[in-house]
Amino acid sequence: MASTKWFDYSFLALGLLIQVVTFYFSNTFQGVDIGYISLVSGCLGICSVCLTAQGNILTFVFGFAQVLTYTYLCVAQRFYGEIAINGYYFITMIYGVYVWRRRLKGAADGSESKHLVSPRNLSLRAIMFLAVATVLFSWLAGIGLARWTDDTQPYLDAFTTVPALVAQVLMILVYRNHWYIWLAVDSLSVVLWLRAGDYCMAAQYAFWCANCLYGLRRWKALEQ
Repeated sequence: MASTKWFDYSFLALGLLIQVVTFYFSNTFQGVDIGYISLVSGCLGICSVCLTAQGNILTFVFGFAQVLTYTYLCVAQRFYGEIAINGYYFITMIYGVYVWRRRLKGAADGSESKHLVSPRNLSLRAIMFLAVATVLFSWLAGIGLARWTDDTQPYLDAFTTVPALVAQVLMILVYRNHWYIWLAVDSLSVVLWLRAGDYCMAAQYAFWCANCLYGLRRWKALEQ
């Protein structure tokens, strides 16, 4: 348990360090004017996803703050899909607090795992259905954004938005499978923000990709 906690703290510290270094490097050496709101949002996001990977209900404390700051950045870039999904995140996280509280492992006896949830898994049939439906609706959303909005990256925006809707529901309902979807979403989001020139956000999502692998391992352990 001590070694696990050491890794948890070290992984979180690494994520925060990456954010600070990226912010400093971008503004000092590359001449890219990245505001402090990107740094704050990135750091809040790192804290939130690391706690999610641990299955720790305290993730919602940082999650609410990250959604607000990230939405501000998306408004500036006219990423309409991202703006919409962050409103969705805010609403679903309210329900998520309720669901996670009901699945806490040690809430009743006050044990050391009192903040940790007990995950579950989807059936293979459900996974296949969600995969096909997600790709189809992402493609349709991309067409809509390209045709009816001035979205600067409509298809990337769509393919980081629709799958995230699905992943968020699975995360809220404590299904371990959501980590695979987040890995795909976060990989595409790195490209989205690199093309937008915001390296703090790109670094955040790159770290989140690693966090997905970390989360898969931790949630598997929480099932036992």
